[in-house]
Amino acid sequence: MRADPLLVEYLRGRLVREALLTPDAVSPGALAELVEDLLDEERRILPSEERAALVQAVIDETLGLGPLEPLFRDPEVTEVMVNGPHAVFVERGGRIESVDTCFADAAHLLHVIDRILSPLGRRLDEASPMVDARLPDGSRVNAIIPPLSLDGPVLTVRRFRAAPLTGDDLVALGTLTADMLRLLHDAVRARLNVLVTGGTGTGKTTTLAALAEAIGVSERVVTIEDAAELRLPLPHVVRLESRPPSIEGTGAVPIRALVRNALRMRPDRIIVGEVRGGEALDLLQALTTGHEGSLSTLHASSPADALRRLTTLALMGDLDLPYRAVADQVASAVDLVVHQARLADGSRRVVEVAAVTPAPDGPQVTTLVRGQVTRGGEMRFANGEALAAWRAAVQPDGDR
Repeated sequence: MRADPLLVEYLRGRLVREALLTPDAVSPGALAELVEDLLDEERRILPSEERAALVQAVIDETLGLGPLEPLFRDPEVTEVMVNGPHAVFVERGGRIESVDTCFADAAHLLHVIDRILSPLGRRLDEASPMVDARLPDGSRVNAIIPPLSLDGPVLTVRRFRAAPLTGDDLVALGTLTADMLRLLHDAVRARLNVLVTGGTGTGKTTTLAALAEAIGVSERVVTIEDAAELRLPLPHVVRLESRPPSIEGTGAVPIRALVRNALRMRPDRIIVGEVRGGEALDLLQALTTGHEGSLSTLHASSPADALRRLTTLALMGDLDLPYRAVADQVASAVDLVVHQARLADGSRRVVEVAAVTPAPDGPQVTTLVRGQVTRGGEMRFANGEALAAWRAAVQPDGDR
């Protein structure tokens, strides 16, 4: 049951104005008693269920993130999308649905956004109307306000599971088959460079982490991300995260600088959470100069499109290189592309695994495994003709 946001704000305002929020009272139990006393004092007669929801809403507004708290308490909610004070959506099980959560007004929503960002040392105002940040629990937060957003403040929070999904979990969920997982783990052990591709929200990072399970425990792994999401089950991991500019516009540390620095940290493998800019060139150079067995993700609509996009991103670097030279470098650097998609029912599936080989006209993509959606909405994976030969060349303890 949703509490009236105006009544919630009124009661919270009374707590503040009458200085009832003493240090002894700032706990859920003590605060609940104060709210109950205020309701009795005002002789508000409410059904028990509605009264309990109102008390909890005041507690959430005072000690937490207001209307968002019930959504964050729901373990099935993986994403919260606030499109203004009166339009809130969540993702559950891969499906987006509207919820009856709402804020009193735009100022109320801005207050909650500020409460999220303040502990992170970030701000949102006319001078800085857009922010991307990471919460202590690893959740990613994006907020944008007018004039950039036309219908009021917009907040997006992508949440992560307390325990990351393993490769076996992905098999159980149908993301990929057990045979595909063995194939990909063999490729990682053989120190092939793997690119996980797909659209937004298709589960690329989750799959990348599952593939990293095959990395040897004695190897030194350096991860580089815009917002740290990866939680790898490995003992020797160095985690690096880019830094946005300060309020004064200084001190930014981009992904590209971290990739360059990682090369000086004696990595056995480099994992870039997502390639999205000129750092692609530095990564390609690293992969073709001895840092094999690396993993990364990339937004793309297909394996072939991923290679074209990676080439284009590398051309955004500061070196004036011809397209053909960069394309040849992509062909030499990337060995395997794992492509994911989100189906109509919200499930996430690996729909294609493709090998990459150099060719006179640029990188050549050979489909090894392709998934097909059955009439029942399930995925069936068919082996490509080249799979057997390719698998024979990739042994767990072998070289390329």
